[in-house]
Amino acid sequence: MSWTGWLLFILVIQVIHFLGTWKLYVKAGRQAWEAAVPVYNAVVLMKIINRPWWWTILLFIPIVNLIMFPVVWVETLRSFGRNSTTDTLLGVLTCGLYIYYINYTQDVTYIKDRSLKPRTSTGEWVSSILFAVVAATIVHTYVMQPFTIPTSSLEKTLLVGDFLFVSKFHYGARTPMTPISFPMVHDTLPFVKNKSYLKEPQIPYFRFPGFQKIKQNDIVVFSWPPDTLTNITNPYSKVDIKPLDKKSNYVKRCVGMPGDSIEVRDGYVYINGKQNELPDRAKLQFGYAFRTKQQLNPSYAAERFDITDLYPMDNPPSYRVFRAYMTDEAYEKFKKYPDLDTIFKTTAKAGERDNRTFPHSPNYAWNTDHFGPMYIPKEGATVAITPETLPLYKRIIEVYEGSEIGIENKISQSGNQVLLNNEPLTEYTFKMDHYWMMGDNRNNSQDARSWGFVPFTHVVGKPVFVWMSWDSNAKGIMNKIRWERLFTTVGGSGAPVSYFKYFLILLAGWFVFDFFRKKKKANK
Repeated sequence: MSWTGWLLFILVIQVIHFLGTWKLYVKAGRQAWEAAVPVYNAVVLMKIINRPWWWTILLFIPIVNLIMFPVVWVETLRSFGRNSTTDTLLGVLTCGLYIYYINYTQDVTYIKDRSLKPRTSTGEWVSSILFAVVAATIVHTYVMQPFTIPTSSLEKTLLVGDFLFVSKFHYGARTPMTPISFPMVHDTLPFVKNKSYLKEPQIPYFRFPGFQKIKQNDIVVFSWPPDTLTNITNPYSKVDIKPLDKKSNYVKRCVGMPGDSIEVRDGYVYINGKQNELPDRAKLQFGYAFRTKQQLNPSYAAERFDITDLYPMDNPPSYRVFRAYMTDEAYEKFKKYPDLDTIFKTTAKAGERDNRTFPHSPNYAWNTDHFGPMYIPKEGATVAITPETLPLYKRIIEVYEGSEIGIENKISQSGNQVLLNNEPLTEYTFKMDHYWMMGDNRNNSQDARSWGFVPFTHVVGKPVFVWMSWDSNAKGIMNKIRWERLFTTVGGSGAPVSYFKYFLILLAGWFVFDFFRKKKKANK
């Protein structure tokens, strides 16, 4: 739905509100016309139901308003003496239309100074839970979102089992586009595994201003651009075209910036012809296959040589032939292992085309280890569009800068002529910045080399903090927790420093303060 459509929808809601409440406004000592003025009528209603004016803001926040509207309907009924369970249920189940019945058929009296304290302990619990959900939804949507690292594509910097807080405000919080959605879950309801949202209606894309821009080598969380799978863990699951804000979230390193020319040589990234220098916390890993003279204990190898993702290649496994991913330092250390027989890098050769590699065109003999050079689109930049360059930028024009932002773009070809909406297309000027996201585990990462550019509209946020880290392969509960990673920052240089002990000190200080505060209050 366009912004014009939403404006008309809001105006219709205002008419419905006026017709259903104007008599109640009058009984509360207000003027009938006050029920008809958009926004102002909500501020007046908050005074009538004896609630703070800023509740009006909550009525206009997507998803949060799904909780607030029923609360306001019930509060309105109770302000006119309708406190029964039946009144509450009818108010909620009729989406507030029960107020029409009260407005036109019942002789109710306005209770000006009614008590706002819930009459039962159940009511108090419900009230507390509702507003806890409201507060958590606002924080989750616009400030900070929890995120779990599921794969080893950024191994050494972020580990499988790391639990992160991802800042929404660094790059600017993206407002929800699916307003009818279950709060604080992504695209699937827990346990029942059904969708957590309705595709329609849709709110047009909007993003608040950010405090900083994405920088080279930043780790970024983003909506996976090609996500059309009902179940992200099953590549053969039913295809489902998801709304932008309900696509699966990925986390990768931004190695290519808008306006850059990017190339990959033997797994190493080159930007504008110069090899990309990663932060000291980043450790590149490459794929290797090796054979040992004797059986090898994978746990021993992982601990002693710092080898990750170690898989036996023979079937059934004799633990002599393996595939593994390791840094250059780990490789130098492991190749001195006396029982090592053979080891070689599993990277592809230059000129070998892999049809799984972007742009999935026979015109480009690229693979994930040898790729490019290729221009990364920048807002306002213009590129020539030919049958040769079209595979690189077709999805940007049709989808990212087309259907996803409400523009119908359809590309076709007539001989050697490229057509956009049946008009000749020889060049294209980009409407937004695009980025190139890759993992540090170069041969064990599904990233931009497989599916291409990430437009700025897909950016979710910046990982800032590891609050918990869980090693599922370790034995014993205490060993499963990576204590040294608790409360560490994602960015910065040098070894990560845990601030967990400082958190415990602050927490203990708060409990002591709260204890004496309550004791002092009780004595008064």
